[in-house]
Amino acid sequence: MAHKADLVIIGISVGLALGLLVALLIFYGIRWYKNHAHLRRCANERSVTALPIRTNGFGTSTDFSASLSNPVPIQVSEIQHKNSLSSWWNHHNKDRFTSVSGILRYSYKDVQKATQNFTTILGQGSFGPVYKANMQTGEVVAVKVLASNSKQGEKEFQTEVSLLGRLHHRNLVNLVGYCVEKGQHMLIYEFMSNGSLANLLYGEKERILSWDERLQIVLDISHGIEYLHEGAVPPVIHRDLKSANILLDRSMRAKVADFGLSKEEVFDGRNSGLKGTYGYIDPEYISSNKFTMKSDIYSFGIIMFELITAIHPQQNLMEYINLAGMSHDGVDEILDEKLAGECNLEEVRRLASIAHKCLHKLPRKRPSIGEVSQAILKIKQRRLTKEDTMSSACGDYSRAVSRIADQQVELSLMTSIKERVILKES
Repeated sequence: MAHKADLVIIGISVGLALGLLVALLIFYGIRWYKNHAHLRRCANERSVTALPIRTNGFGTSTDFSASLSNPVPIQVSEIQHKNSLSSWWNHHNKDRFTSVSGILRYSYKDVQKATQNFTTILGQGSFGPVYKANMQTGEVVAVKVLASNSKQGEKEFQTEVSLLGRLHHRNLVNLVGYCVEKGQHMLIYEFMSNGSLANLLYGEKERILSWDERLQIVLDISHGIEYLHEGAVPPVIHRDLKSANILLDRSMRAKVADFGLSKEEVFDGRNSGLKGTYGYIDPEYISSNKFTMKSDIYSFGIIMFELITAIHPQQNLMEYINLAGMSHDGVDEILDEKLAGECNLEEVRRLASIAHKCLHKLPRKRPSIGEVSQAILKIKQRRLTKEDTMSSACGDYSRAVSRIADQQVELSLMTSIKERVILKES
């Protein structure tokens, strides 16, 4: 009997141990499942609330950019992209988004009043109409309104707000605020009174850009791009550099604008569709569909030649550039006639040489934007050095003339004294 009792006790103990073990396994299993579900839910929330800085082109089957006539199809889930676009605004209230981006949100009523019911139109772009506005604070701004039928524009709007919320430089156009109300999307910028570089070069305005102004504009643009490529963290590729996207303030200082197609330089192995403007697009980008910083450099090279020649890229500018590249002074033949006799040809040739390097067919052989900025700066420094040398030479000459005049006065005095002595002795 004692033996049987022992077996019973042992059996009960083993049963309890097994039961306890099973209970523990079930407990930890449920706990693990809950933690895993919580982490997955948090990850989903982060993906929804994160600002889609690099959404531009990833989730679309076709790029509807008005700048290009031949879109490139990309196979990505269209439904997923639409959901991300709609949820982005749904999950960002006024205060939360303002605190994240650092950009103010304006009411539709305020913008409507500032633009006199949207009657003060300045121009029309691929994004939509642009209006001049006088805000209640007295500040004059430009309001860019997204066209109601623009599908690409909504993505560009989000990209521009997110990027300019953290990018600040004297050669980038400052985004003052935005408005999302009554089905409208509006961007509010500082007002650039002298308009775009394209309008100054090709418009009907009588204002002629001097060579000094053009050289300063090139330097300003290079500083803006240099900040994007080498100052921003992570670096930003503009992807639509052109004369129409270079704006000038009342002091004729240039600023880079329109960041709707821009993206951070984060390589994830995915293509984002062919974007840009015909005439400014890197040929390597067209063939490979891979846009890099060196593609921005190519576009900048085109802008430099626009400033030299006042020939639009869509008017066979590259043919003129190729002909000019056949000789050291070939650029003299395609120089803007308005600059004839009004500029230093040696400076023009140096700038053309820099631009030629930016247009090299192999991206890896194009200079970095830092190297381009330094090369342009040297052109200006040479001039300043030359002016200082001439000023110094003029100063030396005037001092020499002054010494000669003083010596002549002394000689005349000595002569007169000598004559008096001779008269007295006689």
